[in-house]
Amino acid sequence: MMILKTKKILPLFLVFSLFLIYPAFSNAEENNLFLEVTDNQKVFVSSEKLNSWIQEKYYLSTEKNYHSVIETTEFCPLNKMACLLTKITRESHNAKKKSATIIKKNKIKSFLQNIARQFDQNPVNATFTIADGRVSAFSLGQNGRKLNIDKSIALISNFLKNKNPSGNTIKLVYDNVEPEIKSADADRLGIKTLIGEGKSNFSGSTRSRIHNIQVAVSRFNGLLIKPGEEFSFVQNLGPVDGEHGYKPELVIKNNVTTPEFGGGICQVSTTVFRAAIYSGLKITARKNHAYPVHYYNPQGFDATVYIPRPDLKFINNTPGYILIQAHIDLEKKELTFDFYGTDDGRKVEIDGPHIISRGAGGAMKTVFTQKVFNAKGDLIINDSFKSNYASPSKYPHPGQATTLTKKPKDWSKKQWTTYKREHHL
Repeated sequence: MMILKTKKILPLFLVFSLFLIYPAFSNAEENNLFLEVTDNQKVFVSSEKLNSWIQEKYYLSTEKNYHSVIETTEFCPLNKMACLLTKITRESHNAKKKSATIIKKNKIKSFLQNIARQFDQNPVNATFTIADGRVSAFSLGQNGRKLNIDKSIALISNFLKNKNPSGNTIKLVYDNVEPEIKSADADRLGIKTLIGEGKSNFSGSTRSRIHNIQVAVSRFNGLLIKPGEEFSFVQNLGPVDGEHGYKPELVIKNNVTTPEFGGGICQVSTTVFRAAIYSGLKITARKNHAYPVHYYNPQGFDATVYIPRPDLKFINNTPGYILIQAHIDLEKKELTFDFYGTDDGRKVEIDGPHIISRGAGGAMKTVFTQKVFNAKGDLIINDSFKSNYASPSKYPHPGQATTLTKKPKDWSKKQWTTYKREHHL
């Protein structure tokens, strides 16, 4: 703190008064602050919190035309001597007490960052469906909102400097965040026509297996794939466990066929694989099942997945986005995946799958080829997909049965009860 020199020594009471710090917001009821984050929600800021955001610094300034030592009217009723001394020294001392308000913006920023974590909203992309061969929005995109911390700090700083200039409510500044995919963007994205379709039949599936198929399908229905993007089935599928809606069913794992959460998901990956093949997309990762499974006839046209691998991957090598649409016919036990996008004139030729050899116990080897020609007739993809299936006898079911007869140690009672009900035990 700097004290300017004057012609005479300042009275002791005056020097003492220079070090008095008066709180900026002493009336708690009148000086609380409300920060408006939405039309219906406000965040309360106490006067104590407001005081922690500011620091008042006091100093003396000499002004030639100022004829008072300091603003001391509050002393007169209590201290007659102070008033007398003020009058005596008024002409000789032209010193005035002034204050500067320092705003602690880092503390305000930290407070606003906590608000942002609670009230910021991410934008929601539009999703599309196909009706009568035309793309229309079935889930409109929604703008997000992001707190503009810098502009909000400026409003609060002005409030603190001017000691409640216009009421005790500040409407925080939010910026709109537009979604990447808007409802009006279907044509711009190139989603115009059916470019490929895949089908499979799951007749003979248990109720729990059908349930798992339905849960997995929901992860992909309406999904958009960007041009040039590599699609990963496992990545888009997400976690596979009871918490995410799956039930125990048979899977091929560690050289056995055993119940595990998510059994039946390969029905979905196989159908997606077929849709990608017929759409003329470039397959970058695919693995066949360990042994022939009747759900995936014709043999050689399947794709097994398991988290984290094996995975099914392909690249959207078309000029537009691809929209995935799935349909489940429970009466026919048929699953269909349709890929909609831009018809760039490509032609797709599929040869097979062909069984090229058979082994003991149902073992076999198969192959099929995918040839894709562009609009000019040039061959742009020429891939062969070979499958080597072992005999199903090498992957026995638990207890040589298709169902469990005893609760696994890591299952809860609820999971075991559900499993028994699904398998009529």
